[in-house]
Amino acid sequence: MSEVKFKNTRFDPDSTPFLGIAKQMAQAFGYTADLKTDKKLAQLLRLRVAQKNECAYCIILHAKTSRDIGIDEAKVDNISSWWNSELFTKKEKTALEYCDVLTEGSNKNFQRYHQGMTQYFSEVEIAEIAAIVINMNVWTRLKLAQGETPYVD
Repeated sequence: MSEVKFKNTRFDPDSTPFLGIAKQMAQAFGYTADLKTDKKLAQLLRLRVAQKNECAYCIILHAKTSRDIGIDEAKVDNISSWWNSELFTKKEKTALEYCDVLTEGSNKNFQRYHQGMTQYFSEVEIAEIAAIVINMNVWTRLKLAQGETPYVD
């Protein structure tokens, strides 16, 4: 298969200052950021948000990054049904559940999921995980809106 390339099919994201703001968030909480949260867990969360929001650009980018940093390929391939798998630890499942609920944004009992996080993560880690998920939600929506579409030559 040829190398995947991407093109904007709807608008140039540089046409407003929003892309610059999103880049600042990515520096703070994206996959190159220096965080207290475990690097592999943070990457699984990014991949899960990409998959949940059906962003082709983000799924391709974050699946590749996940493999590049040594996340087991089976976990990368099984992220869409993490809850129905023994590939993920209880800690990872708790964070992925929190990620799903925060991404969906409509759960009436969010406190329950936050409380579950306190069993495995410090307050700083929970805040970072929330920021990782929020940052990825910003990026998936930006890429979807601009129509960042994969293609091969």
